[in-house]
Amino acid sequence: MSKRDLLLEIGLEEMPARFITDTINQLEQKTTDWLKGHKIAFEVISNYSTPRRLALLIEGISEAQEDIHEEAKGPAKKIVLDDKGEWSKAAIGFTKSQGASVDDIYFKEINGIEYVHVKKFIKGKETKVLLPELKQVITDLYFPKNMRWADNELKYVRPIKWLVALFGSEIIPFSITDVKTDRYSFGHRFLGERISFDEASDYVQTLLSQFVIVNASERKNAIISQIENLMEENDWNIPMDENLLEEVNNLVEYPTVLFGKFEETYLDLPEQVLITSMKEHQRYFPVKSKDGKLLPFFVTVRNGDHMHLETVAKGNEKVLRARLSDASFFYNEDQKLKIEDCLKKLNTVVYHEEIGTLSKKNARVQEFANQIAGLINVTEEEKIAVNRAAEICKFDLVTNMVYEFPELQGQMGERYALQKGEGELVASAINEHYMPRNSEDQTPPSNVGALLAIADKLDTISSFFAIGKIPSGSQDPYALRRQASGIIQILLAKKWTVSFEEILTLSLKLVEQAGIQKKDIEEIQEELKTFFKLRIKHLLQEKGIRYDIIEAVLGGGIGVVSTLVKKAVLLEQSKDNPDFKENMEALSRVLNISSKAGQVKEINTELFENEYEKTLFEQLQLLDTSLNAMLTEENYYELLISLKPAINAYFDHTMVMVENEEIKTNRLSLLASLAKYIVNFAKVNEIIVK
Repeated sequence: MSKRDLLLEIGLEEMPARFITDTINQLEQKTTDWLKGHKIAFEVISNYSTPRRLALLIEGISEAQEDIHEEAKGPAKKIVLDDKGEWSKAAIGFTKSQGASVDDIYFKEINGIEYVHVKKFIKGKETKVLLPELKQVITDLYFPKNMRWADNELKYVRPIKWLVALFGSEIIPFSITDVKTDRYSFGHRFLGERISFDEASDYVQTLLSQFVIVNASERKNAIISQIENLMEENDWNIPMDENLLEEVNNLVEYPTVLFGKFEETYLDLPEQVLITSMKEHQRYFPVKSKDGKLLPFFVTVRNGDHMHLETVAKGNEKVLRARLSDASFFYNEDQKLKIEDCLKKLNTVVYHEEIGTLSKKNARVQEFANQIAGLINVTEEEKIAVNRAAEICKFDLVTNMVYEFPELQGQMGERYALQKGEGELVASAINEHYMPRNSEDQTPPSNVGALLAIADKLDTISSFFAIGKIPSGSQDPYALRRQASGIIQILLAKKWTVSFEEILTLSLKLVEQAGIQKKDIEEIQEELKTFFKLRIKHLLQEKGIRYDIIEAVLGGGIGVVSTLVKKAVLLEQSKDNPDFKENMEALSRVLNISSKAGQVKEINTELFENEYEKTLFEQLQLLDTSLNAMLTEENYYELLISLKPAINAYFDHTMVMVENEEIKTNRLSLLASLAKYIVNFAKVNEIIVK
């Protein structure tokens, strides 16, 4: 069967750089699924993207769908034959629906019953007839933010300006809004012109002649190569932040690297201010010496060729100079501020209209942090530092520098606190309490910073849940999921033996005292437990834990986070052991039968009728004694599975649900007491064993 290449290009006004990579991957996946779903064979699919276009080139697409040969199962034999052995209406209707006749019927036995079958043949359609359906793939793309333009109903990331859809040299006809597919595209906005593709396979080279490198990896490598050349020529060290590199790569179609400089006097500013001004605001790469010292230079990437680079550099220098001048002014003004004056200003800053001011939130966080510090093993020095750090941790939010550069919250707080004479533990905690700021960030290194981070993040989450602002679907405007994940990561990293439920209860008591909740605290607490369990489930999935084991360890409460994770890892590692199935079945049997217990009563040994009841009771007492000691999760697990012989012998020789109510209750109480210890480790009857 002959084959052709397929070209699909969506031309747009410039898209936000942060959307491009995810969107082109999404387009490739959706198109791949569409082709496979329609049984259209292809060889290679390549994606291309720039700020103005999303494109796919699919090589070796078959001219037609695969023909389908399959077997269709119909009603049972007794339904398709009447009493006289003639074909019933059911038989005629079934064969007609399959494009066959009753002459094509044959019978096959399934689980002892004969069913009607016919061979079914579906001729594959021509590919070019189906390809216009790709319009739906394009319009179904998801973007974090959409817009409308003109009087069109379609919401999309940016207005669609042109569409290229070629199957070989043939145009695939469809339109989106008022834009029809054609073979025309556009080169670089300033250096290129309108172009035409004779064949789908001409795509990459034709656009390259118009100063557009459509392969994102090639553009990125070109940027890296040019930066490396600058480093070699000038004996510089230019740290290439991967996120910045990705963003810059998605801002250009034809990258040319250049450098500029700024006055050395600005090097007196804190390094993080200079780097933020360059990276976050201007998308520049800072330049350092070989020994890591910041130099008065920057590197930027132009969307164009090498013409007039000096003029371009001067323009960038002018913009950066203005930013650094502002930063210098703000920094000098902040030197006049006192921490106490900043704290007073927090009384007038509304954190949320239903929650109150930043000052009120901060007071709650301070009390909460002190309470948590009382639950874990920290020094008196750390407790004192927690109290002070919690009191002043938000003061930098009302400084000029953080107002102008919000990304520096915490970092400037740490620097200013040190300047104002605060201790290092207190100062570093002001910065650390925002950690982890994202999925790639570290957790707070110090106990003080970790305590403050948990207090601040959990108070935020509890407060928003209390007023009904709960994340749903993709909507999470207050980043509560990220903060919850941060809490879990901190508890896991610190390995504190305090239970999550104990911390949560403290937080909700303070929220209740503030009187901001809109529903019962008990209801909020259950919602929060469910919310945090989902975060832990996500964490365990990333660790490769099987879904049923995750359900088992989360079957009860959360408890100590580090312990819960260890249990999950231990069960995951044990699941392939030869005796795992028997061990889980024995423990599960206890859980399943004990669930029938009503009120658990004190076990009466005088009601035991055989030695197996006595043995299991002795094992329970031994378990109780052992678990009072400090056991590792591995020891706990070994103790539980060591009960298997006693459990199996008990059930082999003991009827639990006897008529004598007193004996039955006593036996159920024994099993329920044992089940309590099993569930405390994991709800093992959730584990699937084969």
